[in-house]
Amino acid sequence: MKAKKVVGKEIGEFKKFISRGAILDMAIGVIIGSAFSKIVSSLVNDIFMPLIGVVLGGLDFSSLSIKIGDASIMYGAFIQSVFDFLIIAFCIFVMIKIITTLREKADKKLKIEHKEEVKKRDEHIVLLEEIRDLLKEK
Repeated sequence: MKAKKVVGKEIGEFKKFISRGAILDMAIGVIIGSAFSKIVSSLVNDIFMPLIGVVLGGLDFSSLSIKIGDASIMYGAFIQSVFDFLIIAFCIFVMIKIITTLREKADKKLKIEHKEEVKKRDEHIVLLEEIRDLLKEK
């Protein structure tokens, strides 16, 4: 009976954990990241690497390899993976810069609005104090 309560409690906690927005956000991020990775891989493999190959005299990176005994070391595929990583990292960097800039602008706007509210409140308090003082004099 005690084990049943413990299992029920654990299942309840698991349901809360799963239903939190952060888990859903993370899942969406993973799915979008996977799709984005495919786009970047295509960009590297189908656009950048052929252009770089043309600049380097028609060199195709994907077929570069070294044969050691029976093993083939495909370092061309590794070079393409490095380009994938660098492009993804750069895109993430740009996105973070954009988000940071937008947040800073929003924070600055909120601070200005907050200062104006405080200033207005201070003006109202001053007026109320003046009215109070006038009433005391009468």
